Formats: sequence, C-alpha cells, structure tokens
Amino acid sequence: MAGKHTENGDVGAAVAVDDPAKVRNVVLVGPSGSGKTTLTEALLTAAGVLSRAGSVTEGTTVCDHDPAAVRQQRSVGLSVAPLMYDGVKINLIDTPGYADFVGELRAGLRAADAALFVVCAAEGVDAATVAVWEECAAVGMPRAVVVARLDHQRADAENEIAACREAFGAGVLPLYLPAKNGLVGLITQRFYDYSDGYPPKTGEPDPADLDRMTEARNELIEGIIAESEDETLMDRYLAGEDLDQDTLIEDLEKAVARGSFHPVIPVCSTSGVGLAEVLEGIKRAFPSPLEHMLPEVTDPNGKNREKLKADPDGPLAAEVVRTAVDSYVGRVSLVRVFSGTLRPERPVHVSGHGMSERGHEDHDVDERVAHIYSPLGATLREVPYCVAGDLCALTKVGSAETGDTVSAPDHPLLMTPWKMPEPLLPVAVVAKTRSDEDTMARNLARLVAGDPTLRLERNAETHQLVLWCMGEAHADVVLARLRSGGADVDTEPVKVALRETFAGPAKAKGRHVKQSGGHGQYAVCDIIVEPLPRGSGFQFVDKIVGGAIPNQFIPSVEKGIRAQLERGLLSGYPVVDIKVTLVDGKAHSVDSSDAAFQTAGSIALKEAAAAGQITLLEPVDTVTVRLPDEHLGTVLGDLSSRRGRVLGTEADTSPGYSVIRAEVPATQLIRYAIDLRSLSSGSATFTREFSRFDPLPQNLVASMTT
Repeated sequence: MAGKHTENGDVGAAVAVDDPAKVRNVVLVGPSGSGKTTLTEALLTAAGVLSRAGSVTEGTTVCDHDPAAVRQQRSVGLSVAPLMYDGVKINLIDTPGYADFVGELRAGLRAADAALFVVCAAEGVDAATVAVWEECAAVGMPRAVVVARLDHQRADAENEIAACREAFGAGVLPLYLPAKNGLVGLITQRFYDYSDGYPPKTGEPDPADLDRMTEARNELIEGIIAESEDETLMDRYLAGEDLDQDTLIEDLEKAVARGSFHPVIPVCSTSGVGLAEVLEGIKRAFPSPLEHMLPEVTDPNGKNREKLKADPDGPLAAEVVRTAVDSYVGRVSLVRVFSGTLRPERPVHVSGHGMSERGHEDHDVDERVAHIYSPLGATLREVPYCVAGDLCALTKVGSAETGDTVSAPDHPLLMTPWKMPEPLLPVAVVAKTRSDEDTMARNLARLVAGDPTLRLERNAETHQLVLWCMGEAHADVVLARLRSGGADVDTEPVKVALRETFAGPAKAKGRHVKQSGGHGQYAVCDIIVEPLPRGSGFQFVDKIVGGAIPNQFIPSVEKGIRAQLERGLLSGYPVVDIKVTLVDGKAHSVDSSDAAFQTAGSIALKEAAAAGQITLLEPVDTVTVRLPDEHLGTVLGDLSSRRGRVLGTEADTSPGYSVIRAEVPATQLIRYAIDLRSLSSGSATFTREFSRFDPLPQNLVASMTT
C-alpha cells in the first residue's frame, strides 16, 4: 500500500526521471536459490534505498513480500526494486527461479532491456537457465553474469565461471577475479578491497594473484578485440602494443550493449564484494530504453500503426506486465511505459485482445488514472509522472489485466501479448459450501486476470471446475491465494471425459404404450445400430416404408435418440460414432405424439445397448517432449509405462536436445507435468494436443465406471 514501510528499514521518497537515457531496466534471472533476491537487497542497501538488507529466511526482503514467498522461502512472483546510482535510475526486476513461475519470468523479460543472470558459485548451471539464456539471445537482449554466494562453503568461483562459459558460450568472460577480501580488476589491474565493506578501497593486487590475473586478462582483451568495431586493434595487440584502458572499456561497453559480449562479475551479497562493480556495469554497459527495440503496435482493429520510440513526448503506449491484488488498495497494475508519458488524473484506454483461450475476453475500456506510483516491492511511493522507458504502478484500474495495452483514448493502441507457456497440470477445485461459491468465483476472476499462465475451465461433461496450473508449486500458491481471499475450497481428483460407442451391430424395438382411460401415449419404433469409424459422429437413416410411422414423427424418433446419446448408455458418457437406421414402427391415429416417439426412440437405443456390446473410448493426445539427450531413455520408458505409443524421435535444433512425439491416453497425462520434471531434473518441456478417441482396455473399464 502507499506509504508502507518495509521491515528492513524506512523507505525514502521515490524519484521520477525525465530522460529515458537515465533509466536502466534489468531483469534478474537464475535458478531458485542462486541469490537473486539477496543480491537485490544488497544493491538496494548499497545505494541507500534501505538502511539494512532483509533476509530471505526471515521473510523480511523487499521483493519476497507475498505470503507464499515468505512461507516457501523463495520468490513466487515478479517484483520491482528501483534505486538511484550516479544519476541513473536502475529498475531491478527480481523474478522467480522455480520453473512453475516461468510466466513471471517472461513478464520480467518483457519489461526489461537487459538481463543479469545470477548463478550460485557452488551449483553449476542448470538446463532451465541455459534455455532462458538462449531465449534472450534469440531477441538480442544484452546479458551479463553474476557469480553469487561466494561465501558458500562449497563455492568455487573460477570453476563456476568455466561452467558459465561452457553453458553460455565463448562470449562469456570475467571482468574480475575473486581474491581475498575483494576482487582483482582484469582491465584496470587493480585490487578492490572490501574488507571494510561497501564501497571498496582501491590498491595494488597481491603478487600471488598476478599470474592468474595476467592469463585471464589476456583472454579478456582478446575477447574484447574480437567484438570491437575497430579492425586495427587486433594488429596493434599482436604487435605488442599496450592498449589504452579507456579504449578497451569503451569497446567492452558497446559489445555488451549489442548483446555480443557477456561479462562475468563475482559477488558476495553478505560482505558487499562486487556490488560496486555490478552497479557500475549496469550503468555504463547496459542499454537505456532508447536503445531497446520496442514491441510492434496496431490499433484495436488490427491495423498497423507507426513504430514506437522511447520518446516522452510521443503517443502514450504502455503495457501491464503484472497484476496483483493488495489487501489495502485493491488491484495493482505494474506497467512498463514504452512511449509517451503517463500522468495522473488523466483518462487512458485499456485494451486487451488475443487471450480469450486463457479466459481473458477481448476488451476495450476507457479508464481514469488517479495516481501513479513507483513500486518498491509491495511499497507504493507516489510520483508525479512516468516517462517512456520507466516502470510504474497503477491502482484501481479495474479493467486492466496482465498483457493489456494502456494508451491515449484518442489514439488507442494494442500490443501483441508476449508468448506464454501452456499450463499443463489440472487441479479440480470445489467450494466447501454454497456460500463459498460466490467468493471463489470472485477470487478466481482476479487470479486469472493477473496470471496468464493460469487457465480456468468449466468442464460441462465432468461438471468440474478445473484450474490448469504450471506445476504443484504454482497450484499451491493459487489455492493459498484463493483461501486467503475468504473462499473455503477443496480439491478433488480430476475426471477425464470418456465416450461410449457400440462394438458391433444391434437390433432393438422401442415401445412406449400407455393407456389410462383418457388420451394415451402410443409409439413403437424398430432400429438397427451399427458402429462407425472413429470421428464419424452420429448418422440417422430413415428407411420407413408404407407409412408405418407418419412422416411428422420420424424427426421425433431422431430427437429422442440424440437426447439419449448425450445422456449415455453404460456410464453416463456421450455415445459417438454410430449409425442408427429406423426400419419399422407403429403409430396410433389418436394416441401417437411427438413426445411419445421421442421416448420410444430413447427406449430403442437403450434396448439396443442391452442387446449389443458397449465400448468405452478414452481421449488420446499427441504429446511432444523436448529434452536433453541424457534423459531420452528414461522418458521413453516412462511414456511406454503410460500406454503411450512413440511416433518418432528426432534431434532438436539445439545441440544435445531431442524431440519425442508420442500418442498418450489423456488419463495418463494428469500429473505428467510433475513427473516429467522429476524424470528430467526440470530440463524437459512438453506440449499436448487432442488427437482422437480410442477404445479403453477392457481391464481398465471397471476402474473408470465406478
């Protein structure tokens, strides 16, 4: 809420910048436990935003303010923490490292102009982090690497730097090497002494560090020269010329901003080692919003508009990158302004299109912005405006959802939503009491509006309310937020909608005759039922001759049969892929009616089912799994155990990865998102798409019909 204080020191007033060139938007990326949130706390403290750093284990950090994050001791949502350093506003965007919250990470990448990859000095580099690195590389996003947690008992910074080079590529080189109580600068050849904390003192390096420093420095200089636009540098270097430091630093900064060179900085957040170097690197080497390619825009009708520029005087174009609900101020929308200037007490146009499959209906609404805030975690500090390139928070903009475009009412714009992963773990929820149903519905609407990785499905066949989540941790957070909003909910096993069909032909008579002393009911129909190939649906054939059933009642027979098909015959599942032929029947001149022949048709189908054999059909999905080659055998074996049929395996476009295509019954995929992550150490991903219905094995029929 506005004016809130954190538990780790008073928060000062926010600063609004006027020039996009003085803004740096940096997203922190890395696995859970790598030290991103702790690094953010240390940088905020070093910049004077906080009087003392908070603790993840104590739940007192600025970024992990969500109750679920405090309970799990890991980030579960994106959080922004701005600081001022040497006249530049740095918006640190802390993102979760756990795979279940990849939607928050994608939002952070959208809001940022550069990425700071944080890896633990004792853990190596996992496949998920490499995948994000490749994603950033595909769009040319500048990246740097922080080797954090140098104080870990198993820390080995130089081995970790080597692991980063192997995982991320040859363009990754250290600018500094860790030394006792500080860092050795490879370009400046100076020692940065943190024995008294931040800021460091500068001195001569220890003679014991000279050999490794010289070797690493030569490699760094060669890497910088390889990326330099000055083609004479290499010749001068090979000729033995001692290149000017300013020239090297200038070329280094240009290469980082282009996204072709990636410096590595060792950091220890608890002792302060490396904090000054990280801040200086962000300020000098990372690009401002003026250098960042902006999203394409159209008008709400899809007509292309002029390309955006990070111009404070240009047309207003901003995007909601995250939506949250604060218990004090209601809905809070985190916004990245790409063009123009967002000002309070002004009308805006909120537009959201293209997310209807996730439960976000297309909408175009004019709203009024009352106040603008600079967010510091959960703390909202009011600012007079927000210029192009900066981040801000808006409150009480009721129609705004994550991914929406905010623009001027007289110049409405629409940005294409960023790509979001498909949620693949279904969780069926049910309100404990009727009074909880309304509360649950309201809370679900807010959750879906704020989380594009959450999909809400009301299954008309199984009569279940299903939340599609990214994984167990994501589901736990969603359920906790539901309950904290006052809805008492339970979960139940997810049901898979089956189908029924006839295994062979059958004949039957439907007789509905009732005489009770007044206007009676009389209808008789004879039918033949035959199975059809999968996917054929239902066919009705009229072969009545001689007027055995009057023409006006033949559609009534079909209507009754269709109604019974929907109700099912054996287990209440819809009946599909059959042909019903009406061959004979009887009618009464007085007692026959539309209702009587509908009932007779229904009875005839049920009699045919009793005479024939009903088979259950289960949905089969086409599954595509992308995974590292080392897990190929394990995953193939698991697919076979799920009654899957492997269609093929091929090499992926990324070296060391393969793609499996298989057909798997949907009943075997309910928990596959969890199981695949376990089998592949979190490195595999999959997609699924409905293919067809196949007969359910006879040995499983009993378990599916109880």
